[in-house]
Amino acid sequence: MISKLLNKLKSLLFKNSVPSETTLVNAKKTTNSAKTSKSKSKKTDSKKSIQTLKALPGVGSKCAKALYDAGFKSTKSIISANEKDLLAVPGVGINLVKKLKNLK
Repeated sequence: MISKLLNKLKSLLFKNSVPSETTLVNAKKTTNSAKTSKSKSKKTDSKKSIQTLKALPGVGSKCAKALYDAGFKSTKSIISANEKDLLAVPGVGINLVKKLKNLK
């Protein structure tokens, strides 16, 4: 009761410069929805990139995800990568590296 009275007094004295509880709740909702939409767009971008990587010969779903997680986001980055860097990715063997190097 006293806190409501103090909030009312503050709002009258400072001419509504103190945000009310409802505006704080609304602000939290908008920031949460913005975070959710960003995470959804990142997921769809990663799925598209993984689908693109699967187009390479010899690259399956697991290998494409491992390459994406290792930092190879495009087919050009994989083709131009060093053999040692590709072999460092789990699930990538020498035969796959040879297939990818023949694409150049």
